[in-house]
Amino acid sequence: MKKSGTVLGAAVAIAAAVLTSLPAQAQVDGSCAGKRFVFFPGGGEGDTFASIVFRGAQLAQKQTGCDVDYVWSDWNPEKMVAQFREAIARKPTAISIMGHPGEPALGKLIDEARAAGIIVTTANVDLPTAEAKYKATGFGYVGQKLFPSGKMLAEAVMEQCGLKAGDKAMVWGLLGQQGRGERTRGIVDTLKANQVNVQYLEISDTVNKDASQGVPVFSAYFASNPDTKAVITDHGTLTATIPLYFRNANVDKAKVCGAGFDLSAPTAEAIKNGFVRAVLDQQPFLQGYLPVMQMFLSSKFGFAGFNVDTGAAIISKSNIDAVAPLAAAGVR
Repeated sequence: MKKSGTVLGAAVAIAAAVLTSLPAQAQVDGSCAGKRFVFFPGGGEGDTFASIVFRGAQLAQKQTGCDVDYVWSDWNPEKMVAQFREAIARKPTAISIMGHPGEPALGKLIDEARAAGIIVTTANVDLPTAEAKYKATGFGYVGQKLFPSGKMLAEAVMEQCGLKAGDKAMVWGLLGQQGRGERTRGIVDTLKANQVNVQYLEISDTVNKDASQGVPVFSAYFASNPDTKAVITDHGTLTATIPLYFRNANVDKAKVCGAGFDLSAPTAEAIKNGFVRAVLDQQPFLQGYLPVMQMFLSSKFGFAGFNVDTGAAIISKSNIDAVAPLAAAGVR
């Protein structure tokens, strides 16, 4: 398994060495002076996932010296659209959005931004049509491949939880969100293909914003479905809240398998304590760091957009010790 902090540090060190070793006449101006970026971390301040994205962006901001404004959206697609419109009106050099609202909601605004000379890139949820249209002018994507990531987690749950045909599994996801819902679809389709009895719940806007508000929802579900064998949450903050859900609903973690997405310090602890048995780590730190670098490189040197798949690994009790210290530091 890759250790992102080590790889990232090595890459930065190599880049710095190359630049400083160039002959004086060949050295480039690496200043970010005069450039203003707007960056969307996705959730709210303090959110377990968005805070890691934010730390990654902050590191890139520090290393480049760029001026970056952060816009918090509480994972609300409608809010993201309104905030993107407001960001365009401010006429920054570049904007890094999250693609949760989908191409129909964002496409015209991306066109408007590009017409105004503003570079746009995305993270966490891809926008393939916009990327194909504007890749040459800096539109990239940093994040997991959504449907394959859902499929990967579902397959890990089948293995880690010992699910078999006919077993009941709760999937708490976001099928209602165009684009973003593809990850949930990957989970549901894969479980159904293995003849698992899927009980699906849509994450409400209230729970999407504050996972603790899901406690009564989960308790009501489990009271009606005590034979559930697995609980899969398609949301990093909900995954981190699984221990709270289980305790309040008197769920036996030895009999019900918890799983979800996104490593964080609380989720690492939940894995160690047996509340969560499998997590797909989409490395949110990179979803902050690389888009800021994308905006810098594209606005400074004209680099095209790059596409990076960050959904790299399944974390379980077998390998949590290797990454738990990084999770505690807010890097993984």
